[in-house]
Formats: sequence, C-alpha cells, structure tokens
Amino acid sequence: MVEGTDEFLPVATTRPETIMGDTAVCVHPEDERYKMLVGKRAVVPMSGGRTIPIIADDYVDMEFGTGALKITPGHDPNDYAIGKKFDLPIINIMNKDGSMNSNTGKYDGLDRFAAREQIWADMEAEDLTIKAEPHMQRVPRSQRGGEVIEPLVSSQWFVKTEGMGAKALKAVQDGSIKIVPSRFDKIWYNWLTDIHDWCVSRQLWWGHRIPVWYVGETGESEYIVARNEQEARQKAVQAGHSEDVILRQEEDVLDTWFSSGLWPFATLGWPGNEGVENSDLARFYPATCLETGYDILFFWVARMVMMGIELTGKSPFDVVYLHGLVRAADGSKMSKTKGNVIDPLDTVSEYGADSLRYSLVTGVTPGQDIPLNMEKIEANRNFANKLWNICKFVTSNALKDLKEDEVKAFGVSGPMTQAEFETLSLPERYIVSECHSLVASVTADIEKYQLGAAGSKVYEFLWDKFADWYVEISKTRLYEGAGGGGAEEVKAARRVLVYILDTSLRLLHPYMPYVTEQLWHHLPRAEKSKDAAAHALMLSDWPQMEDDVPLVTSAEAVNTFGCFQALTRSIRNARAEYNVEPGKRISAIVVASGGLKSELEKEIKSLVALAKLDPEKVFVVERDSDEAAALITEKSVQLVVQDGVEAYLPLSGLIDPEKERKRLEKQQEKLQKEIQKLSGRLNAKGFVDKAPADVVEKAKAELAELEDQAKKVEASLESL
Repeated sequence: MVEGTDEFLPVATTRPETIMGDTAVCVHPEDERYKMLVGKRAVVPMSGGRTIPIIADDYVDMEFGTGALKITPGHDPNDYAIGKKFDLPIINIMNKDGSMNSNTGKYDGLDRFAAREQIWADMEAEDLTIKAEPHMQRVPRSQRGGEVIEPLVSSQWFVKTEGMGAKALKAVQDGSIKIVPSRFDKIWYNWLTDIHDWCVSRQLWWGHRIPVWYVGETGESEYIVARNEQEARQKAVQAGHSEDVILRQEEDVLDTWFSSGLWPFATLGWPGNEGVENSDLARFYPATCLETGYDILFFWVARMVMMGIELTGKSPFDVVYLHGLVRAADGSKMSKTKGNVIDPLDTVSEYGADSLRYSLVTGVTPGQDIPLNMEKIEANRNFANKLWNICKFVTSNALKDLKEDEVKAFGVSGPMTQAEFETLSLPERYIVSECHSLVASVTADIEKYQLGAAGSKVYEFLWDKFADWYVEISKTRLYEGAGGGGAEEVKAARRVLVYILDTSLRLLHPYMPYVTEQLWHHLPRAEKSKDAAAHALMLSDWPQMEDDVPLVTSAEAVNTFGCFQALTRSIRNARAEYNVEPGKRISAIVVASGGLKSELEKEIKSLVALAKLDPEKVFVVERDSDEAAALITEKSVQLVVQDGVEAYLPLSGLIDPEKERKRLEKQQEKLQKEIQKLSGRLNAKGFVDKAPADVVEKAKAELAELEDQAKKVEASLESL
C-alpha cells in the first residue's frame, strides 16, 4: 500500500519470505502507471507498518510482471546493485542454516520454505494478495547436495589485486613470460587490465583457513592477520591486550584458486627456506614451463603469476604451454548425459597407459581441443607392440649367442662419430643419417613446443624407415641364408641396430615412458656414470646434448638409398600388377651408371630379399654397355626408376603364358557378359525414358568402365 492513501503497487514475487527484507519498490521512470508514485513511500506487508521508498530506474522492464519490482538488496545480487546505486539499507532476514532471523518479527526461527507458506497465508487473510499462478524459472542448486541456494549478503575477505595484476600483466608484455600459443596474450591482457578485488572467503569444511584472528569472545570489529596463533597473540599483546586475551580464528577457508596459486613455491618450502642455499626453493624455483589447459588461464595461471611475483619477486615460470580440452571423437564435449565419456582408467586397462598418453600428446596442437578417437589409441597400442617386437628382434636375434662382454660392447655411450660413420655400408649410413636428422628435428620441435609434431616424427621413423626398411635389410647381414655372415658386416649391423633403437627410445621416452623404460633395460648399455643416481632411461642423456655440434649425416647416402627404395617399390608394384605369386622369385636387370651402379651392386642381396628376386638371375649393369645390350634381349617389362636408373623384368619370369592366357580369357568372358547386360539395359527405351537422369548417367559410367577394362584385357591377350 502507498503510505497515507488507498492506492497500492502490485508486486510479483516467487519468494514471499523475502518481503521482510525489502527496502524499496522500483518502477521504470517512463511507466505511466506509476510515475506519479515515485518519491512516495510504500508500506511493507506484514512488517508492522515499516515503510520503504518508491524509486525509479530504467533497469525495470515495464513489460515483465507487474512493472513494479520489490528490491531486496540483502538477498538478490541484482537488487544489491540497485541498493548500492540508491544507497538503500541492507536487511538480512536469514540465518546461515536457512531459517528466518529476528529481522522477520513473528516469523523468526521458521525455515525459509515454511515462512514462505506462512507469510502468503497471512497476506491472504489480510486481503493483500491478488492472485497466485504457476511460473517457470531457474532455481540455483548446490552441485553437491542439491539444496536451493539462497543469495545472502555477508562479510567476506578480499585481496586487492590491482598492484599484483599490473605486475602479472607486465610479465607477459615485456616477454618475461611467454604464452603458447600467443593468441592467448590478448585474453591475458583483457582479464588483467579490468581486474577487480578478489573475494577469497569460502564457506567450506576443507581448505586453508584464512589467517585472521578476531579479538574477544564476540564481534568482528577488531582482528589480527598473522601466520599462526602464536604470532597473532604477540600482535594482540603489542596492541595493548592481555596475554590471555581470547582469540578466535576466522572459520572461512581460502578460495581454492588462492591456495593453488601458492603451489609453485609453497610446495618447495616457502616461506620457511627463503634465502637458504641449496634448498628446494633455491634449486627449483622459478620453474621453466607450465603446461595446463587454456580454460584455467585466468583462474589458476594468472593467480600463480600474481602471487609468485608479489611474494617471491620472481615469475614462477618462463613459458605457459596451453593445451586444449579432450573431446569425443566427433569433436563434441564429453557428457555423461550423451554417454560419450571415455574413462581413462578403462582405456589404460584395455590399451595401456603409453598408448593413451601418446595419443593425447601427439594429437594436440597448442590451444586446440583434442578429439579422442579410440581407433587412434588402438593404433598406438599396436605401435607399442611393434616397438616391443623390434626390441625382441634386436636382443633375441641380432645379439643371440653373444657373450656378455660382447653384448656390452654395443652399449651406446654417445653419438656416432664421423670416422665410424664413414666405415658403414649404404643402408647403415642411410638409417643413421635419417636417425640423426630426426634427433635434430625432434629437438627443435620440442624446444618450440611443437610436441605433437615431434612425437609423430618418431612414430613415422620407427615404423616406416627403421622397421620396414633397415630391420629387414639387416637380416641380409645377420643370416648366412640371406647372403650375410661376414664378421665385419654382422658387427656393423648389430652396432647400428642397437644404436638406432637406443636413440629412438630416448626420443620416444617423454611420450611413452613405461614401454621405453622397460625396453631400454633389455638393450646393451654403457657403464653408469658416477653422477647418475640410477641407471635409468629417464636419467640418461638426450641424443644431442650440444646444439652447436650437429650429428653426422650424409645427404648423398639418403639420396642413393632413396633410389634403392624406389627401385624396390617399382619391382613390387610390377609383381602386383602382373599377379605374380607371392612366393615366386623373378629375375631382374638393373641398369645404372657410375657410383650409383656401384652402390646398388653392393646391395643386390638386399634387393633380392625385399623384392623377392632370384639371386641367380639378378644383374646390375652399366648403362649403354655391351653387357646391358646382351642381357636385355627377350621381351621385358621396363621400369623407369629415376633419371639414369631403369629395371627390366623379363616377362617369361613374371608369368606362365598359358596359365595367364586362361585367366585373361575367363576375365574377358565375364566382362563381355556384363557389358552385354548393361548395354541391353541402356538400349531399352523404357529404361532411358523413365529412369531418373542420375541413374541413367551412373549406368553409362559403369558401361564405360567395363569397356575400358575389356580393352586392357584384350591388349594383354595380344601381348601374350
């Protein structure tokens, strides 16, 4: 009711109990219904005659509800803002247990929901209600217990952040801290240039209690901030209180992010060991790189930087590496409701920790979310198995039957020297060169925080170059039946196998720590250094410790072996094209010149093994020589490998003419039937006129493909 009149303001509310805390009624300044009431006072229902002002503000939506808004600054955040603007009193009507307090008069002690019902009933009895109707709204609830949350004005502890925020802002601006990727610099600047005081009070049962002690049995007007109660008592005595003065510690605990912000230095003994030489704090603070998710850049990272600089004078780290969030395979957010959550423990149980770790790290681009595909995890589990099998081959086959001291001699104590490198054959020089190039590339990528690219390169090298090529070639050195058996050749192969695998395990260890550590202990190892606490891969040297001393490589060896690989692939492709039986050995004449001919000639046994050739019918001859002319007489398949290198595969060795003729005739007959059937369909007027255009076009394309296949079969028959 408007004070002193019969007029009234209709007010809508879903929380009648808060009427007892109302300190104003607000209307829109241009609302014709209420303009004449602004400046007057209204009587609060069931309050015993308490009056509150009627105010005007464009915050009120004239079209929503009745257009008149009750203002309860003590129990609504929006009302609190209006209350501050109009300097309204704040009345708290609730205790912390959700019951009404003495400011509610006769409702004191009632539960909030009971008070809601009682106040409404009392207003109905006084004829102060207009109507009640259902209303849909969001009700905030506790995530843990599900209780309805009540906004409540209370005393909280704040930390002034303006000074700390400016220091953290400057640290990124002047390059003291580098954020990867750099596009998050802008977000950092936006947050720290518009920073507000930080409320650090939390009403929880766990956490660091705020280090404040109130003086006396009651009241909070006098307090002391101290590290502990002993220090607080000393300060109280210095302030004139007796030694037995009652001190009560604040029950609120610090915000989780405040406690977390202390982590970089508090975990190292701060503040107890500040200035102590060789302490953990002196040795490990500040750190170098922080790796975390971009979603907590402000919540955690900015707090660590602010507090680190403020309390220690140093930034806690130089680099902030931000990864993305792990998402479902289709890129959607993982959700229990959707049922697409991947439990990491289940994944580890099925595929192993290393495969999950490798999938996550190699799938990440700084700042980008990571779609987690189970097929990828399975493929990386297979990679771990491949790694295990490579190690098993090296230790159980290549090093088989060696004495203990002979095995130890192959232990890797450092990078391969130029002198040793030059004694190796082409495949060995190739794989060592590729391995050393990999070391340089991976090292550079990791230093630039391109972690995903670095890890993928190790995978590709081990699978595509080491396992597929060199491990297979090494068998031609190790086994007499494959053409090997020479003492020096066997020794070189063993040395290179161990060296490459050892180096690869060191590169892969940050990505797959468990399987690499396990496998490394099966390899020959150099003697442990005096400084090493344990002989472990994780404590061993990185393959390239000195950036200014590049590891030995040979571009010539890589290019020459590339020719060998191209030759091998060409022969394999020809075998597939002519449907040569997998176990059949064929003949080949390789034509090359100069040094290339010499290198290929040395690796005939490797070519025989990889391309399934007949060792008695493989020749490497000089280009344009009489020998070449004499050998290339019968009809052959010519393979142009690269400029200056060709291979000739005699057709008589590729196929059995009579058997091939029967196969081709059978295929020709089948194709003719399919062509006849499809042609008849296309020639039928009913089909062309009535069928959809796309169906007709598809049929024409199929006919053209069949006719093309038939021509190729016919040409093959003619060549026979």
